[in-house]
Amino acid sequence: MTENAERRLARRIAGEVVLSDDPGATLRKWRTDFEVSQTALAEEIDVSSSVISDYESGRRESPGIGVVRRLVEGLIAIDTARGGAHVRQYARVVTAGFESDIVHDLREYSRAVPLAEFYEATGATEIADSDTTHVNGHTVIDSIEAITRLSSEEFYRLYGESTDRALVFTEVTRGESPLVALRVLTPTPNAVVLHGIEPEDVWDHAPALAKRDGFSLAVSTKDLDGMLADLRALP
Repeated sequence: MTENAERRLARRIAGEVVLSDDPGATLRKWRTDFEVSQTALAEEIDVSSSVISDYESGRRESPGIGVVRRLVEGLIAIDTARGGAHVRQYARVVTAGFESDIVHDLREYSRAVPLAEFYEATGATEIADSDTTHVNGHTVIDSIEAITRLSSEEFYRLYGESTDRALVFTEVTRGESPLVALRVLTPTPNAVVLHGIEPEDVWDHAPALAKRDGFSLAVSTKDLDGMLADLRALP
């Protein structure tokens, strides 16, 4: 990953924190997304861990631009020292955009959204659980168009800026194609929703594959426009 790409990623994260209605929650979302502890981040930028905790909880006044810059650069520095896996993942930003008939919606949340809250918005019924507790964003994808038209690199870009997200596949008949396609992706999403089918219509092997690959699997028959509206209302 180039230095310019790192700077673009840093500016994007910093901008999201600064413009958020709850900067502390947004900072916490990115820190946990990077799998960095409060203690590790505090040590990297030479403050006490209570300072990080106070910012994230809102006990301390929202951080200014200078503090946000140090926090973001600290996250990137820690990840880079660990090999840069998260930085590489999050740098796959959708810059050119997808055609609207392939991707209906792609969003990052301002905070981690509990999986139950996401499922409520999508009207989903879980058919295979996992250790997943939250998602940090979603991508709603036309499964047929995506599988037939996207390259493997473009398929990765469906993750947007955060891999801790949910992928919603529409135009599903059994769920076989999306589940097979996900087998070649690393890392896997936190959750997958197969839209347009009932639990009894799901491909027999789908729940076992989801369990094996470690993501929650659900189905939904909620009206697509209504589902998109409710998803866009998430923080």
